[in-house]
Amino acid sequence: MEKLKIGVIGTGAIAEIAHLPELSKSKDTELIGVMSLHYENACRAKERYGIKYAVSSINELVNLGIDCAFVLSPKQNHPEQVKFLLNHGINVYCEKPLAMTLHQIDEIADLSVKSGKKLMVGFNRRFAPVYNELKSIYDSAPPQVIIAQKNRPASEYRATLENAIHMVDLMRYICGECRKVEASSLFDDPYYESSCTAFLEFEQGSSGMLIANRSSGQWEETIEAHGNNLSVLVNSPDSITVTDSQRSHTQSMTPLAMGWATVTDKLGFSYAIHHFIDCVKNDKDPLTNAAEAFKTHELMDRILRKAGLPALDKE
Repeated sequence: MEKLKIGVIGTGAIAEIAHLPELSKSKDTELIGVMSLHYENACRAKERYGIKYAVSSINELVNLGIDCAFVLSPKQNHPEQVKFLLNHGINVYCEKPLAMTLHQIDEIADLSVKSGKKLMVGFNRRFAPVYNELKSIYDSAPPQVIIAQKNRPASEYRATLENAIHMVDLMRYICGECRKVEASSLFDDPYYESSCTAFLEFEQGSSGMLIANRSSGQWEETIEAHGNNLSVLVNSPDSITVTDSQRSHTQSMTPLAMGWATVTDKLGFSYAIHHFIDCVKNDKDPLTNAAEAFKTHELMDRILRKAGLPALDKE
């Protein structure tokens, strides 16, 4: 099959760190166009990554004849851009969150089915090697207890929704659907919370704890799981330790790619990107399609409501 013609919307940090470098070296894709609301940023990306065209509007991008688009723009722009692309017959990879309300997400999920085009939401942690290993350990039966932490030194706009959603998605991925939520938070401004904790009960019997703090000393992302006579500690993105009654074994991600693996690989970005490309080329349903993403957003909404934080019913 010919190379997929790719358009990219957004030239911010996530595009520069992960998607543009990965797409520029892919043998299965050709970077046709890059769009930014600030045209000079699109021009810089064009030169740096060998992209054919820089444009300043989504109409111009679609008119380049692209097969797929990567929507890496600010989250408030996602709904309008994703719907426009699907309506014009373009396959879409969109960074999370897909939208800022459940109603919008439901609309987009429905449109993706009607359009017949692929829509994948960038829950890249599902593709990270350490979390793939954790999933495989508990694939036959989920753990009894799972504790997920995502902590950073400073807050940002809707911090829990912006970052902790990755851990919520992973807990769903490993433990299944959630039947009960309790949560609390700390904040001066509810749109810039400093902490959110949640207790989750899953339908298959697992108990989960989410800890998302924004006053920690350093960036930290971990999952601890216990069950099936095993204990597993994931220290993302670098290692996973598995302990049974006889021994404890730590697997490091350092040997990946003969020691040349980047954070993009270790956090799953590169594998997520290539999964999407494979799904488009071979007509397969993405692991994190819109319907699956809706379930994670819906659970995130329940956590936010219980914690007294702005929910996914308004921007």
